[in-house]
Amino acid sequence: MVHHLSESHSLISNWVAELRDVNVQNDRMRFRRNLERVGEVIAYEMSKKMAHKISPTTTPLGIHQSKILAEQPVLATILRAGLPFHQGMLNYFDKADNAFISAYRKHHDDGSFEISIEYLSCPDLNNRVVIMSDPMLATGASLVETIKAITKNQTPKEIHIVVAIASRKGIETVEAALGKDIPIWCADIDETLNDHSYIIPGLGDAGDLAYGTKMQS
Repeated sequence: MVHHLSESHSLISNWVAELRDVNVQNDRMRFRRNLERVGEVIAYEMSKKMAHKISPTTTPLGIHQSKILAEQPVLATILRAGLPFHQGMLNYFDKADNAFISAYRKHHDDGSFEISIEYLSCPDLNNRVVIMSDPMLATGASLVETIKAITKNQTPKEIHIVVAIASRKGIETVEAALGKDIPIWCADIDETLNDHSYIIPGLGDAGDLAYGTKMQS
């Protein structure tokens, strides 16, 4: 179930355009802020689909029967690129529990890579709504392995995937591995990957653009 939020024009498509723009990318603070803003708006759009309940709210003049979230989600993200994106979602789901996972591409001399997970910190996920965010859904391998890791010994009630830019191949990989019932929320979708498994046209390496170039492992 794919929600493509740039199918119709909104401010999201403006912010994604800036994320992609090589003339704007040298401003790391703006790059992080645009990821944060995309995360905020996707969180708002997601909230429309989430369960709510009626709660009496005491005002200075009476009681109002207010609609509020039935439960708080768990916000999970992949270090390090996911941090500003995650913060945007946390700005809106501001009472949520949080989970953090270190997952990265471990490259080999022949150009291939595998996903290495070295750190996992999360609350009890059993019967919870889990929202997994990562700016880029390229091959889909990182998200699939991360979700398998967090669900190895726990069973969430729902899992949502949130990305800024997805590739068609990445979406297909996630759906093949995890099923088509998992909602995938995308600010935008690109069609292809290059020989190094980066999204084309994409935006480059989100972690490097947000926090500086890293050494390859």
